[in-house]
Amino acid sequence: MARAENKETAGPTAQLVADVARRARLKQKWTQEQLGKEIGFSAAAVSAMETNAQPASDDMLVQLERVLGDGMGVFEQARRYVRMEKYPEQFKNYALLEQDAVGLMLYATLVVHGLFQTEAYARALIGGGYPPLSDQRVEELVEARLARRALFEREPVALIELIVEEAVLTRDIGSKEVMRDQMRYLAACARRRNVTLQVLPLDCGLSGEHAGDRGDMNLVETPDHERLLFLEVQDEGLLISDPAAVSTRAQRYAKIRAQALGPRESLGLIERLAGEQE
Repeated sequence: MARAENKETAGPTAQLVADVARRARLKQKWTQEQLGKEIGFSAAAVSAMETNAQPASDDMLVQLERVLGDGMGVFEQARRYVRMEKYPEQFKNYALLEQDAVGLMLYATLVVHGLFQTEAYARALIGGGYPPLSDQRVEELVEARLARRALFEREPVALIELIVEEAVLTRDIGSKEVMRDQMRYLAACARRRNVTLQVLPLDCGLSGEHAGDRGDMNLVETPDHERLLFLEVQDEGLLISDPAAVSTRAQRYAKIRAQALGPRESLGLIERLAGEQE
């Protein structure tokens, strides 16, 4: 739903998209209703986009590029930056790094990592958080989170490792069906050639060691082969570039990996939770 206050808070990319789209529409001598028919949206949705009451969705940008792009690629390029503007402030810098990364090493302890979430799981998680968000903001965040999955298909390919605590897989979010679908999606991700997914078992600590007791981490290898660490705790994001600090976390990650189930065993566990194995 479009909101009047969005006109005051819309980011610069959303404002630019609105202005370029309006100018291109007028050049075609189309009404908002005519443009809406061309791109598959209502006249009200076009009006909301042009006035910044509701910034363009990713799908709308795709259609605007098709209909009004004129080979310039303006709306296509805007997709990346409009998406950035929808992320929480503490996540924006990391989101850019994630999109361009050549390698990711991820460890999730409380919920499924955002890069691996289904739409229903993400909506239940974001919509059930505190403080409560408006329905519109929930949908914006869900859309932005799902758009991150383009990394799985990107060329050149990114190598992605995820270690997830077993407790995450049995912590119900949304409903039993939401969790079953989430497990199926995790299993599908685990079968990708550029993804390695491992589960850190609940009884890991019985060996006398538990390297993952200090929480989530995101290790990023940039196109320049620089290694960075991103931590997000209680709506605060911390990006660490100090080589010594990053190296310590990378070593810890390697230890967590060694304590986790192997990829095949992890996939089997996820498939059982998804109901795909007896």
